Amino acid sequence: MAAITAAMVKELRSATDAPMMDCKKVLVEADGDMAKATELLKERGIAKAAKKADRVAAEGLCGIVIADDFSKATVIEINSETDFVAQNEGFQNLVKDTTKEIFDNQPADVAAFSASEFGAKFQAEVIKIGEKIELRRFNTLTADATTALNGYIHSNNRIAVIITAKCDSEKTAEALRPFMKQVAMHTSAMKPTTLSYKDLDAAYVAAETVGRIEVIKKDNEELSRLGKTLKNVPTYISMSQITDEVLAQAEADIKATLKEQGKPEKIWDKIVPGSLARFISDNTTLDKEQCLLDQNFVMDDKLTVAQALEKAAKAAGGTAEITEFVRLEVGEGIEKAEDDFAAEVAAQMG
Repeated sequence: MAAITAAMVKELRSATDAPMMDCKKVLVEADGDMAKATELLKERGIAKAAKKADRVAAEGLCGIVIADDFSKATVIEINSETDFVAQNEGFQNLVKDTTKEIFDNQPADVAAFSASEFGAKFQAEVIKIGEKIELRRFNTLTADATTALNGYIHSNNRIAVIITAKCDSEKTAEALRPFMKQVAMHTSAMKPTTLSYKDLDAAYVAAETVGRIEVIKKDNEELSRLGKTLKNVPTYISMSQITDEVLAQAEADIKATLKEQGKPEKIWDKIVPGSLARFISDNTTLDKEQCLLDQNFVMDDKLTVAQALEKAAKAAGGTAEITEFVRLEVGEGIEKAEDDFAAEVAAQMG
């Protein structure tokens, strides 16, 4: 009997896309004859029906549906193995139909969706396409008459956002919907991870503080070597760390500096607010990166998102507060493993 090697199993699997252990089995039966082994796989319906569970699906598309009356919006992410399949019309239609199905019927989770009648149709389409395809996640936001809801999907269909703001009246909610689409576009581009600095975990903030300050110090070493202006080294990185006592001390330090500089005390009240604002800006870098309300608004970077919302609501004659957002980006958080195929084959052959 011919010796069956890992290289032979690899060759047969590459040719037929069949599972490795099935490849090994038929090669043993065929005494190493590659053509006969291939025929055995075809006869048994195994060729071109490889198990897909171990493949990584990190490409794909997002979908979005927003109700005509802006009372509800759904976003989903469906992953594929390759971008080539993601651009296939059949896959795009699957994303569109699945988004509508979830919007209409609101399954509790992915498992509930998979167990539904449409879930079976979804799997049938996956088999037709012939690649590992997964409904990874979805979310729906709802709005009553005094809630401004809107959303946005980027032109490449790989990022989708839905967002809501609670308003003081139906009139304000209706007036703010176009603005909320702008905020959704901002969210798409700026990648906030949470709504406010108030949502940040204290231990996370503490750990980030140490790391970020060290990075700035190292940057300053290089800037110093090049004779360039050094970056300000902050004491804090989030408003969650800035207490009333911290602000009081910052104000006292600013006034002490003004006194040292010989600035007349009668003009301090014109200088201190701006200096205090700069102190807060320098010491809240984490908030600006990760917290939606604290980020500089891309449509007007002189304002934070919270300030821009306040301004827009005031123009509409009311008040509003962003309450929730969902941002999905294709493949976010999925790591593509680089496997050693030969080692995998050898391990499974025992």
